[in-house]
Amino acid sequence: MRYGEGGGLTAAERARREQVRLAAADLIEAGASDREVARRFRVSRMSANRWRRALAAGGRAALASKGAGGARCKLTRAQLRELEAVLEAGPAAQGWEDQCWTLARVTEVIWRRFGAEYTLAGADLLLHRIGWSVQFPARQAAERDEAAIAAWRQEVWPVVKERRRTWAPG
Repeated sequence: MRYGEGGGLTAAERARREQVRLAAADLIEAGASDREVARRFRVSRMSANRWRRALAAGGRAALASKGAGGARCKLTRAQLRELEAVLEAGPAAQGWEDQCWTLARVTEVIWRRFGAEYTLAGADLLLHRIGWSVQFPARQAAERDEAAIAAWRQEVWPVVKERRRTWAPG
C-alpha cells in the first residue's frame, strides 16, 4: 500500500524510528563513523550521514519525528477559516475581473495573504480538505436570449434539419 492510499507509518512506528535515530546520536557523539552507525542500526551509510549532518546542524531536536508526512497543513485553523471567507467573497474581491477561481489564483491568494507556498496539486488537496471541489462553469454568453433560442429551434432548425437526400435513386 502506498502513502497516498493510507499507507505509511503509524504513530508507534514513527516513535520507534525516532528512538533509533536518538540512539544513533549517542553513537555519533561518541565518535563512531557512518559505517559503524549504519552497521549497528542496519541502515544505509547515507542515512547515518544524514543523521550526523542533522545532529550537527540542529542537535537532537533535528532527529525528532515531525509527524505524519503529507498530513501537515501549512495554514492554521483560523487561517483556513479566513481562506474560506476569501473564497466565498469571490475572485472579484481579490482584484480579478471574472468570477472563476483557478488553482493558480488560489495559490497566489494563499501566498499573498498567509505567506505559505503551495503547488497547484497541494492547493487542490487543501481545497478538498476544506470542502471545495473543482468545478467547471458552463460557458454562456452574457447576451444570451432564451426566447430567441427557443423560437429558432421551433422555426429554423426543422428546415435546416430536413431529411437528407441520398445519392441512390428513390
